[in-house]
Amino acid sequence: MAKILLIEDDVPFCKLLEKFLVKNSYEVTISFSASEAKTKIKEESYDLILTDLRLPDYDGIELMSEIKAECPETPVLLMTGYSDVNTAVKAIKNGAADYISKPFNPEEVLIVISNALVDKGSEKSEKVEKISKNKKEVLKVKSNSFVQGISSASKKLAEYIQLVSPTNMSVLIIGESGTGKEVIAKSIHENSSRKQTNFIAVDCGSIPKELAASEFFGHVKGSFTGAIQDKIGFFEAANGGTIFLDEIGNLSYENQIQLLRALQERKIKPVGSNKEVDVDIRIITATNEDLREAVKKGDFREDLYHRINEFSIHSPSLVEREEDLMLFSDFFLEKSNQELNKDVIGFSAEVIKIFQNYRWPGNLRELQNCIKRATLLTQGDFVEKSALPAEFFQSEQSLSEEFSLSENEKGTILEALNRTNNNKTEAAKLLKINRKTLYNKLKSYGIN
Repeated sequence: MAKILLIEDDVPFCKLLEKFLVKNSYEVTISFSASEAKTKIKEESYDLILTDLRLPDYDGIELMSEIKAECPETPVLLMTGYSDVNTAVKAIKNGAADYISKPFNPEEVLIVISNALVDKGSEKSEKVEKISKNKKEVLKVKSNSFVQGISSASKKLAEYIQLVSPTNMSVLIIGESGTGKEVIAKSIHENSSRKQTNFIAVDCGSIPKELAASEFFGHVKGSFTGAIQDKIGFFEAANGGTIFLDEIGNLSYENQIQLLRALQERKIKPVGSNKEVDVDIRIITATNEDLREAVKKGDFREDLYHRINEFSIHSPSLVEREEDLMLFSDFFLEKSNQELNKDVIGFSAEVIKIFQNYRWPGNLRELQNCIKRATLLTQGDFVEKSALPAEFFQSEQSLSEEFSLSENEKGTILEALNRTNNNKTEAAKLLKINRKTLYNKLKSYGIN
């Protein structure tokens, strides 16, 4: 059993990580300070040392150097936030075995520790090259998984998914375009008793109303011009599993009636056939519209709305999940590395700042596209500002100018805070700026 010294001043997090490592068959000793850790290193030998880069009483790089001087054969792993990635890579070149980015992915922690223990004798250059290799292994584990964030919005989303997945309730996912509604639907399916059966995703907005019945329920040969052979519809293909209807608000009123009947009776009739087919499906739908307003206007059937909305889930925008921004960025970077056969390690400090100050109107889809393009253009270890698209900066600049050129910016901020009872998250939404930008402006104006 490998012995690990864990150095971390955040007591709750340290205890949590200790339990996780012990559960995975490691013997763990913990230290909450550098001085305590140095004493333990002199008293006992360890197979691996895992230390936070930022400690209140010591510089993490300096501590690592002292540890390597005392125990040159003991691999040292650094735990670091995204703002310190550059420092972590420099530390690897100076002797650290690897680094682990916060927030952690459990599989990543185990892979990096395992590799460090196996490769104690690796050359420094090989260790640097191993960073992207390790993360590619992590990606293989989680590439099709639901990426669970650390923001309050993400935690609530994960809680709702966990609660509703084991049931057969119809779920309506509501959220802006690009927020990952299909990923949420897949996660519900994969955590349900139907996970071994089909998950069929349908974009309702792309189906002409004249062909919707055929697409949903199938048709028999000769039932209409062009029906040259029998066809199985989406509902029958999803039999026993889950059907996901994206942008359901785009269905015509006639198609809504057809869908309602199928959901109520759990029977379908292919176009041109007199035979009904029993179907056992779970339905998950999604929309970026306000269906309640559509019901009031008569554009969406109220009975269908209640049929698909046994349980609703809000798919949060990226602005609502700003604490998760770099977590998603890392996930998309590793995915892009795999798809493009690249080995980009991370993002420069400048790019991280740009990302954090941008509003991401296209949400996760825009973030993914931006990172994939940047990964392709990046020649070095880190994504730099030059790899970001030009329109990215135009949007950033126009937003900045729109707000900063306001005749009474301070007054506008105070009014927003007043309207939201000093709720800074809501005030940022009202002002159409990132919450971090709001905090910076509050600081500049001396507003508490």
